[in-house]
Amino acid sequence: MKMATRRASAHTMAHDIQPIENAPLRVQVANRLRSAILSGRLKPGTGLVETALAEQMNVSRAPIREAIQILENDGLVETIAYKGKRVKPLTAREIGETYSLREVFEVMAVRRILEINAPLDDLRTHCDVMTAAAKADDFAALVAADEAFHQALIRLADHDLLLASWKNLYLRIHQIMALRNRDDSNLSEVAGNHPPIVDAIAAGDSDRAIKLISEHTRILAAFDPATIVESL
Repeated sequence: MKMATRRASAHTMAHDIQPIENAPLRVQVANRLRSAILSGRLKPGTGLVETALAEQMNVSRAPIREAIQILENDGLVETIAYKGKRVKPLTAREIGETYSLREVFEVMAVRRILEINAPLDDLRTHCDVMTAAAKADDFAALVAADEAFHQALIRLADHDLLLASWKNLYLRIHQIMALRNRDDSNLSEVAGNHPPIVDAIAAGDSDRAIKLISEHTRILAAFDPATIVESL
């Protein structure tokens, strides 16, 4: 019996241990560049010179070229004739469309969650993390938890096409939020916007849940897109 228990324990431990990831170099480079773009360290319009990036990242030009192609497929990089690659600029129209489409996606997600009675534990966990981050005045942690909340909202809708479309859209949302100056943000207010949404869903109050998620996404849309572009 003890031997069987030890074997079962070893089997369980083996499943708990995550494998070491060995991502191709082009993927590692793409992840680094994507992070720089989304955080605003590489601003829209910045040229991407293979030789300079290769030297800076201590790799050959081949993985840089492949990584840039990945980012072009993501819609974060574009090719300019006779000039090369650059971080794709943001336009006022694109920012406005991004926010309006986000509202459509999140309203659909809330409707789906209500229809299938999806569990809300993940959403509440992210709310708790946001509240703790606000109390600690940890802006980076709050933003990360905020993103995790909205990603969980879409994932809980259990709609593969919605999730795939959202992932592409959220690259832009992340980038726009990083570029906009939020030094004066009220962290407690940002964190406090989310629990009422979860409470409304838990109560099965479709009208209130949709109203709250719509108002939440429109808070971002209320910022003048042209002002964000001009500040870049």
